[in-house]
Amino acid sequence: MSDAENSREYPKRPLVGVGVVTIKDGKILLVKRAFEPGAGKWSIPGGLVEVGERLSEAGERETEEETGVKVQILELINAFDMIEADTDGKVRYHYVLVDFLARPTGGDEKVSEEVTELKWATYETAKGMDLTKTARRALSELFGASIT
Repeated sequence: MSDAENSREYPKRPLVGVGVVTIKDGKILLVKRAFEPGAGKWSIPGGLVEVGERLSEAGERETEEETGVKVQILELINAFDMIEADTDGKVRYHYVLVDFLARPTGGDEKVSEEVTELKWATYETAKGMDLTKTARRALSELFGASIT
């Protein structure tokens, strides 16, 4: 496939991505996104699934790449569509996202070029942060309460 066919912006087809809610000592691992969609907002680590990679493997890889934290996937949280249109109604982003719950198993915390900051936050603190829609949804699903 060409780069145009794999483009994240105005894609030819939906892209499959994963997100990982990692919890340690009652706190959630959050990252501040460097790039769109969601640049400047807090989110859970995640990214696109590579060809031949299992969803859980992608979640573990993406978390470590973005944060330096190694994780073990525990269970599925949810799967959903993230479709965002531009002002002309054209689909700018279309992801099929699969979110997982994980626990840290090691590694050294560090940010990658994809994130500008990382932090561990309680659910109560996270609710008040400028979260991406997808992170807000994952946390709401996991904790069973809507985050407004």
